[in-house]
Amino acid sequence: MDALKAAQYYTNRIAGDTGGMKVLLLDRETTPIISLVSTQSYLLSKEVYLVDRIDNPQRDTMRHLKCVCFVRPTDSSIRALVDELRSPKYGDYYIYFSNILKKSMVELLAENDESEVVREIHEFYADFYVATPALFHLGLTPATHPLFAEGHSWNPGALARSVQGLAAVLLALKRRPTVRYERNSAMALKLAEELEYLMGHEATLFGGGPGNNSASSSDQTQLLILDRKNDPVTPLLTHWTYHAMLHELIGVTNGRIDLSHVPDVRPEVKEVMLAQDHDSFFKQSQFLNFGDLGVSLKEFVDSYQSKTESHHKIDSISDMKRFVEAYPEFRKLSGNVSKHVTLIGELSRIVSSRHLMAVSELEQSLACNEQHSTDLKALRALVADARIAAINKVRCVILYALRYERVQHNATGELKQLLSSSGVDADLVAMVDVVLRYGGAAERQSDIFQNENIFSRGKNIFKGLQGTENVYTQHTSALGEMLEDLARGRQALRWNERLPALDPRARPLASSFSSSSSSSEPGLANQDVIVFIVGGVTMDEELAVARLNAKYSPQNVRFLLGGTSIHNSTSFLTELSTTFFP
Repeated sequence: MDALKAAQYYTNRIAGDTGGMKVLLLDRETTPIISLVSTQSYLLSKEVYLVDRIDNPQRDTMRHLKCVCFVRPTDSSIRALVDELRSPKYGDYYIYFSNILKKSMVELLAENDESEVVREIHEFYADFYVATPALFHLGLTPATHPLFAEGHSWNPGALARSVQGLAAVLLALKRRPTVRYERNSAMALKLAEELEYLMGHEATLFGGGPGNNSASSSDQTQLLILDRKNDPVTPLLTHWTYHAMLHELIGVTNGRIDLSHVPDVRPEVKEVMLAQDHDSFFKQSQFLNFGDLGVSLKEFVDSYQSKTESHHKIDSISDMKRFVEAYPEFRKLSGNVSKHVTLIGELSRIVSSRHLMAVSELEQSLACNEQHSTDLKALRALVADARIAAINKVRCVILYALRYERVQHNATGELKQLLSSSGVDADLVAMVDVVLRYGGAAERQSDIFQNENIFSRGKNIFKGLQGTENVYTQHTSALGEMLEDLARGRQALRWNERLPALDPRARPLASSFSSSSSSSEPGLANQDVIVFIVGGVTMDEELAVARLNAKYSPQNVRFLLGGTSIHNSTSFLTELSTTFFP
């Protein structure tokens, strides 16, 4: 259940199925889809000599070239294709759509293909963004696809895009899953219903059949649709693994990192890419804690130095031949060393200048421990500290407000006043109430702080005795705990017992299953679990899934994580502020 391989299968066919010199035309959304799973050198090896946008009117006419188009089946992309076919710039056209195509769209293209240049039309279901093999997202940002319409309800455009994106993931993986959703989430229910309707309406694709590109009708995969509001804590914390720190402190957008703002940055690393397939250091180090990164980087640099020294002496033709054969790898290694030295150096600078160690220690205490007086004292001091950035003060106050929301005489009001008096912008201070409205105790389904009754309090105390790697990594996401329970329950429980993580009272079945799937039993024989979070996933949850896959893969338990977007603390608060502003 590898999202990267599934997307690469389609993109490799798009580039390779049509022989000869060709141009690849993409739209706004398929451009990053391709860039995440393919490379310029690979495209060149398949004779793709030009990559451009379908909506670029400045393209030259080159009738000697074939044209391969890969676009989403949207009205804007169809209009661009119609304009292209009315005045074709290339000899032959091979059109690939990233999702299910409406019959009316095919008819419209046929009507406008007066020059008869269209040779083939295909549906290739690479309609999602792949961050890592076990993590995908749909790229729903407030600027392009606002998630919320009013309160906890879908924006229609975001709902449609989520249904299409999830359908593409399932078709790419050839899965027809059992769908479950969180009981307290109207958005999760709506998405489950719409996806079920689509799978029923497109029964040929999802039902399976010999020789076709369809999902397996006998597949027993679980799809769990969760809601971010049930864990608003994880996106607000500073996470200390390499990938998470890059996303939180510098920013990762579809695998790209902009370093142009970094002081004295070298021109070749002003923008860099992260990709497991082409970057061995990132693949090995993405889940390392910050304290271990320095050691890993030193070993990487030492390895580079030893390899470069071996090429200093060239005494014969055979020596030259070996050097020339190794040079592409040598040059690639040199670029990776420079990239990661720059990235880790910038992370170190940010951690120091923003005093993130002190901030994170308080965050972890607020997220993991019930000690009101101690937390309040530390929080008052942090808010008053002029060295701490305003956004970090606000994040800590939000964590306090969430944990102690139901504590009588909590000091949330006082802390908001302290934020204002310390010069924090009023819009940022208002985010305390915004997050409470979105994911406060009345909105959440589970007891994420494990402090609402004597049994969960006891569990929390016992958990604290187990020890953690360090004070900065105490927190475990609600998703990580739920999936751990699921994996353990599947192996330990008998057929007639229920999995706590799949208790129908908490995560009911979607309403329109066939009779073979409509039982209230959670389906203990299932081996694959796809988790989709409405409201976005975090890199910390990516880490939890990676660890679970490593732990349970010998037992054939596999997890795949996806969401409407990938959040850091800033993007999470930005998304909420667009709808939940008081």
